[in-house]
Amino acid sequence: MCGIAGIITRDQKFIRPVLLEKMCTALAHRGPDGKNIWSNLSNTVGLAHTRLSIIDLSSAAAQPMHYMGRYSIVYNGEIYNYIELKKDLKNIGYQFLNNSDTEVILAAYDFYGEKCLHYFDGMFAFAIWDEKKQQLFAARDRFGEKPFYYYSEKGLFVFGSEMKSLWAAGVPRQVDDKMILNYLTLGTVQNPADKSQTFFQHISSLLPAHSLLLDMKKGKFALTKYWNLDRQNQPLVAGKNYTGIFTELLTDSINKRLRSDVQVGSSLSGGLDSSSIVALVSKLLGQEKTAANFKTFSAIFPGFEKNEESHIQKVAEQFALKNFSVTPTADGLVNDFEKLCYHQEEPFPSSSIYAQYKVMELAAQNKTKVLLDGQGADETLAGYHKYLHWYLQELVTRHKFLQVKNARRQFSEHNISVQWGIKNILAAFLPAQTAITLEKREHSYIRANTDVSKKLLQHLKGREWDGIHKPIVNKLNDMLYFNTMEFGLEEMLRYADRSSMAHGVEVRLPFLNAALVQFIFNCPTGFKIRDGYTKWILRKSMENMLPGDLVWRTDKVGYEPPQKQWMEHPVLIDYMHEAKKKLVKHDLLKPQVLQRKADPKHAHERNNYEWRYLCTAQLLG
Repeated sequence: MCGIAGIITRDQKFIRPVLLEKMCTALAHRGPDGKNIWSNLSNTVGLAHTRLSIIDLSSAAAQPMHYMGRYSIVYNGEIYNYIELKKDLKNIGYQFLNNSDTEVILAAYDFYGEKCLHYFDGMFAFAIWDEKKQQLFAARDRFGEKPFYYYSEKGLFVFGSEMKSLWAAGVPRQVDDKMILNYLTLGTVQNPADKSQTFFQHISSLLPAHSLLLDMKKGKFALTKYWNLDRQNQPLVAGKNYTGIFTELLTDSINKRLRSDVQVGSSLSGGLDSSSIVALVSKLLGQEKTAANFKTFSAIFPGFEKNEESHIQKVAEQFALKNFSVTPTADGLVNDFEKLCYHQEEPFPSSSIYAQYKVMELAAQNKTKVLLDGQGADETLAGYHKYLHWYLQELVTRHKFLQVKNARRQFSEHNISVQWGIKNILAAFLPAQTAITLEKREHSYIRANTDVSKKLLQHLKGREWDGIHKPIVNKLNDMLYFNTMEFGLEEMLRYADRSSMAHGVEVRLPFLNAALVQFIFNCPTGFKIRDGYTKWILRKSMENMLPGDLVWRTDKVGYEPPQKQWMEHPVLIDYMHEAKKKLVKHDLLKPQVLQRKADPKHAHERNNYEWRYLCTAQLLG
């Protein structure tokens, strides 16, 4: 896990060691174990790398790494199946000089070309310069766990793990007003109509499951989508052990993600996802070894109604874990807020990110460089309660009206409130019209906002231009696909990457193994939601490994801090007022907002405006 950056240019005078050093410095937190720069003989390519040593800690694995006198790579991430790939490549005739996964990427690229991406099980963002062909090949992992930003104009291409490395190279830092409009009014931090768009003009994000090829000889630039998820459910196969296959795939994913030459631990939120990872780690390593060597890290909020401490303790006691906990506070948020925004670079929706940030800091303080985490399970296994009405709509389109009645009764018995009525039934049979109606509703919601300035509202034009897009949903899998591959998951992965790398910690996500995710999507819908439970197949696989009251709990919490209480802190109230003054000065908000009393909200409330004002003010610098 590292920080990567680079420049490809026709101007031989542009690339200078001091410039590459500045790019390194901007990414120092991502790679505290070393840094290196390199430029080719013609001075048209410069690469920079900051290293977080995880696999092969020797200097032989340092980057930029060169191969066969032709290729040079900077790489951020982990290829979890590198041992198996290396064996295959050795059988072909390739030789290796170190034990890193980086060299395996280079050999695979030499042999398979761009198709090498299909062989990688991992999280990655890398760039390979081919001196012979005068080409740059770069790629990002399937789900977007690792970031890759770039700026491209005629004759100049600049890239980096974070945008601050691009700014260090002189790329302009110009905030995009359209993105600010959608964030202030809707709370969205991505443009669903164009996910490559960032909050800064002329800086793009390479999309997940995409590669790019920059050919300096031909002056060509091409983006390619190299992988997609098949969202189709497969028919139920009688006698097939779906739960057993799921458990086997998840176990194998965890096993590969335990590969490391440094200490590995896990976050433990008290929920099903992180607890399941801990349970399977204990099974793989043995309880004695897990208790002795495997640390877990948690955020707790004593006295807060959504404190998960009791569930955390129960899991820690069952597996005799060394659990470390931190209690984020309002004072801590005040002290860390500017630093938090600096690392995130773009706005974020709530203070939940601060809880995550403090857990990563706690891991670093306890010499744990690698953390397993449960992100991705909710989006693929329908873990959020919002998915329940899509499940009911799928049953309606299949004319399973008795199942709809039973499911609604079961949700009620589990104290889960699901809004359901004639509009939902109509939506089930008119999905395209429903998508248009929802887009119009978002459009109206922006227009109805009385705080944003007329200048900002001028950007509200056509639906696509505004970054408003709702998917056409015929079945539950359509919505899961949208949140996993198009809009939702990548946003969460950005928060995790920045929160962890701010402290030089690597986060690994076992639920985002591609084979596992594909299996989940191909499973019949009933393996995701059944008997009034979300994530049914995961619960079923864990029912004999975790306490029953944890496995079958139906409330959904996660790292939700007491944000409303925090934002009533006098210093934060002052911060909010100063933030609004800055936004009025920049003509983003109307002056009338300064006369209104602060209105703090809970972390996941829709109209979380005060938090958005805080983040936007930091964005403006």
